[in-house]
Amino acid sequence: MEALLKLSDGIDAIVSRIGKWAALLAIPLMLTIMFDVIQRKFGGQGSIKLQELEWHLHTGLFMLCFGFGYIRDSHVRIELIRDNLRPRTRAIVEMIGAIICILPFCALVIYFGYDFVLRSFENHEVSASTTGLTHRWLIKSTIPIGFGLLAMAGFSVFLKCYVFVFGPSNLRSRAGHYVGATHHADLGNKAARLKD
Repeated sequence: MEALLKLSDGIDAIVSRIGKWAALLAIPLMLTIMFDVIQRKFGGQGSIKLQELEWHLHTGLFMLCFGFGYIRDSHVRIELIRDNLRPRTRAIVEMIGAIICILPFCALVIYFGYDFVLRSFENHEVSASTTGLTHRWLIKSTIPIGFGLLAMAGFSVFLKCYVFVFGPSNLRSRAGHYVGATHHADLGNKAARLKD
């Protein structure tokens, strides 16, 4: 069980590092948007390339941070139900969700996404606009990469939940941070709930 936690921690480190670096895309995204708005206001016209660059940066930011958000438990979920579950039940629900939903869905998106990117690369796909950006395959490649990172995150969370449910009690606190308190509703009761 210790080895499973170490594997999960290693996956977390990879996904988190990529997510943190990808989060830096927010800076050029904001600068591009500001420049585009100023150019439209004072220059009288916008730039198709700038607008497409905004979309590309936003897509890269979102797709490459998706797995990081899942590992950090900062994604949207039905907390009305989850907050009322015991930690062990939360872990079981999370494991079932990972096996039935996350991993198969990610596998499908990666499988079809690879072909999607390959066709774009082979056809030298460019923007539909004559003044738009080229190399459309670059942005399309963030789809299978992003879902690959999400699959890694899902597998990591599955491992943590598995150790929490089936592992020895001395590893429960290390494995249970994901199924403990949520980020707002029962934050003060985390230690008490992990003992349940």
